[in-house]
Amino acid sequence: MTELFPTGWAHYLNGGLLIGAGVSLMFVFLGRVVGMSTVFSSTWSYFTRRTFFQDAALIDSRVWRLVCAMGLVAGAAIWWWIQGPDFAAVTDITPLRLAFGGVLVGFGARLSNGCTSGHGICGLSSLSRPSLVAVLVFMGVAIVTANAMAYVASAAQGGA
Repeated sequence: MTELFPTGWAHYLNGGLLIGAGVSLMFVFLGRVVGMSTVFSSTWSYFTRRTFFQDAALIDSRVWRLVCAMGLVAGAAIWWWIQGPDFAAVTDITPLRLAFGGVLVGFGARLSNGCTSGHGICGLSSLSRPSLVAVLVFMGVAIVTANAMAYVASAAQGGA
């Protein structure tokens, strides 16, 4: 198990439970479905007059969505503060590669009419068939990509 989760698994479980609880509470008490790609789109409605971003559904929900996004950022900042300065995300991935990955994720979210959080958490819990298809595609591509990258890394080190 330590090979799969070298830093432990409890924080992943706790994070998943907190996300599930937060999304459930938003739906039960406010009737809101939370998905981060819609938060992104509704926030852009403040800055651009393009037709897509001026949709009534985006404009009417942009305040609570922006507050939700600020809560996510604040929660991450608090978590980092609690963990202390030694707790930092370290990666050897270049900023260009991260930006390219972000563009691909954004394109995929727009293509599937929602992001992994919207489809995976809210869509699956409401038994949405399009969300099931989207999650299966997301996960399939992620598994293939992770294995391809591991193979490339292994080959680069001379151990294919």
